Amino acid sequence: MEKVVIGLVSLACLVMLTGCECPDGCGSKSIESTVVNDVGLRDSAADFIANAGDRVFFAFDKSNLSQEAEATLGRQAEWLKGNSSKKVLIEGHCDTRGTREYNIGLGERRAEAAAHYLISQGISGDRVRTISYGKDRPIAVQGSTEEVHRMNRVAIAVIE
Repeated sequence: MEKVVIGLVSLACLVMLTGCECPDGCGSKSIESTVVNDVGLRDSAADFIANAGDRVFFAFDKSNLSQEAEATLGRQAEWLKGNSSKKVLIEGHCDTRGTREYNIGLGERRAEAAAHYLISQGISGDRVRTISYGKDRPIAVQGSTEEVHRMNRVAIAVIE
């Protein structure tokens, strides 16, 4: 078993270095996520990120979910349904513009929007918690370009 795990980890490293997709045409599912599943980590945070995605982005000064955000949250809900022992913390983040107080409220609305969507998809409310970091814990910290701002307008799902 140890040799199999070492071989699979080596294969995953090779694939990550080369950027190749699965040779069997698995589509959007990368060989990295297949390897994660094959070594028995189906309920891990890494599996969640690889197969569902852990973040949804928002427009400037908005907390409503885009179609892309709803698609990601739908995948998250399916993953959570398949891993009923796991809980999720939704972190609301904002870019650096605006006051700290305003951004705490905006981050809360973003986290709540994501949480409500998960609950609407059948995830029990006792499995979903939210927290707002506002602009206090930026995801991207280099510069103040629009791309950096966009990266910080996010709700991140953390598996607990």
